[in-house]
Amino acid sequence: MVEMMKAAVVHAFGAPLVIVELPVPEPGPGQVLVKIRASGVCHTDLHAADGDWPVKPRLPIIPGHEGVGFVVAVGEGVDNPRVGDCVGIAWLHSACGECDYCANGWETLCKCQTNTGYTQSGTFAEYTLADADYVVPIPDGSELVSVAPILCAGVTVYNGLKRTDARKGEWVAISGIGGLGHMAIQYAKLMGFKIAAVDVDDEKLAFASELGATIAINARSEDPGEVLQKRVGGVHGVLVTASSVRAYEQAYRMLRPGGTMTMIGLGSGALAVPIYDTVINAITIRGSVVGSRRIMREAMEFAAHGKIKAAIHAARLEDINAVFDRLRRGDFEGRFVLDFGGPDYASHADRDPPLHAWA
Repeated sequence: MVEMMKAAVVHAFGAPLVIVELPVPEPGPGQVLVKIRASGVCHTDLHAADGDWPVKPRLPIIPGHEGVGFVVAVGEGVDNPRVGDCVGIAWLHSACGECDYCANGWETLCKCQTNTGYTQSGTFAEYTLADADYVVPIPDGSELVSVAPILCAGVTVYNGLKRTDARKGEWVAISGIGGLGHMAIQYAKLMGFKIAAVDVDDEKLAFASELGATIAINARSEDPGEVLQKRVGGVHGVLVTASSVRAYEQAYRMLRPGGTMTMIGLGSGALAVPIYDTVINAITIRGSVVGSRRIMREAMEFAAHGKIKAAIHAARLEDINAVFDRLRRGDFEGRFVLDFGGPDYASHADRDPPLHAWA
């Protein structure tokens, strides 16, 4: 086992990350040590590094929460996963497992949760520790660089689509065809929905049509609510990945009576909705945040073997500051993934016997 590793560390909010050499951590009771093969880069990582949110991470911190890799050591009391298993490390690092939220499948609302790359060191490193009960099994044969974004972007849109309560054959609208939206269209297609795509960029809308959207609406030139009410009588559900108040206002008007708007795009501001119309049309508005371990496994199974393909831009760990600059500018399509090198596909076939202590 190597003794040192490279990691990208935030030492000051808003400052460039520093690539440093750190000791490889030792897994404690209930933990596993994972050698990272790839790590997606999410806007949440940028918010963490810039200290944008009211509750800020304690510095220094290693960001990253879309990590995939192989278990190389386990701590005391860990029987599963085993050394050699391919696993994912997501935003939900751990939860208490005992509160009402955890007991009822809402562990992502647990008040005692810890978060990878925010309250716990994350996946922008060659090795990282994870809670053995919260790692995600990666299906055999999955392409590891491609599957990394499923651990946040994928599960977030999949859970958000489920929470629209739309049924197979019904209409859903995806507002915002970016890193989240282009994955949402693929999930919606596999889930059997009829899809309308809404954005302000014709190239993104053309991409949405290629992925399976039946209707594509440029919100700069047309009112998407008017278009969808006229063409299909309004949609049963709308998933808003965009973060502007304007996008949410437009999404509300896309709904048919009884429809649901699911909010996943994080932004500032307040959404004003008409009380009378909301009541008389039985409209539901709800937020949705990532997904539980059960939902994560469902999202991963959908994505296995290339059924969900994120538009990937591969980069090295040393490129992280340039990647963050691209995220700030928003001048790219798809998702960035840090490629650490190693096996290209998930495999559980050649596992070593489990280790019950650091070796």
